[in-house]
Amino acid sequence: MALAEQLRPELHRYCARLMGSVIDGEDVVQDTLTKALVAVDEMRDLAMLRAWLFRVAHNRALDLLRGRAIRAAEPIEAADDVADAAAPDAVEVMMRDEAIRTAVSRFTELPIPQRSVLILKDVLDEPLADIAALLGLTVDSVKAHLARARARLSEINAVADAQPAARPVSDAVARYVSLFNQRDWDGLRALLAHDVKLHQSAHPVRVGSADVGMFFSIYAGIDGLWLAPAWLEGREVIAVFERQGDPKPSYIMWLSWRDGKISFIRDYRYVRYVIADAELALVPPV
Repeated sequence: MALAEQLRPELHRYCARLMGSVIDGEDVVQDTLTKALVAVDEMRDLAMLRAWLFRVAHNRALDLLRGRAIRAAEPIEAADDVADAAAPDAVEVMMRDEAIRTAVSRFTELPIPQRSVLILKDVLDEPLADIAALLGLTVDSVKAHLARARARLSEINAVADAQPAARPVSDAVARYVSLFNQRDWDGLRALLAHDVKLHQSAHPVRVGSADVGMFFSIYAGIDGLWLAPAWLEGREVIAVFERQGDPKPSYIMWLSWRDGKISFIRDYRYVRYVIADAELALVPPV
């Protein structure tokens, strides 16, 4: 499983853009690696494992996207001028740079075949032949999808809004953040529902207020952490800083509430790559 864990950040870069969400992308990665537990012992070759994991992740993401009914078809046109050289020209480099800088959420405006090809080629720098093998396409079809995707992405970025603004913080999240920053662990435990669940990627799910309460005991032994309310992909989340005053958070937490109690905590401490490409909007202090 150690080999699969090495590929986790790269898988997330692909899945996040395919899903249009860094959080949904991590869910796909988690599902993929859970499935990998069954087969990974039989795969000792990193290249073979990587191809297999990307195929599993791709298919899982497609299943979820079909469920949203957003898959689109598109005509295939010739695009023989798409390069696949070890040393791409300046235009090729510029287009790849644009894809890497593009906000994750904007990729959902591309049809899925275009989206997949663009991410694999311009973000992950996969060879055209490998992309064709993964997606079950011809190399010419991959080139066509890539050319159309690059043109469409330039149009999307030309009219896209700037960094999203944060909305006001809810009373519930403001209280959680305040209690945490005051190191009031008993106060935080009092907010837990009796059947609360805690999910930390690559760790077993904790269930129940007593077990999840240990979560705060662990944090009590970590000095300097500072929380701030934030918004990400339309979700109210909590940014976690290693030290108060750090320019950027290291990871996020995401809480679900029921009847004023915390029913679910998603803690991304062990998968910090999740916010590497995130459009995180911090709520200004009052």
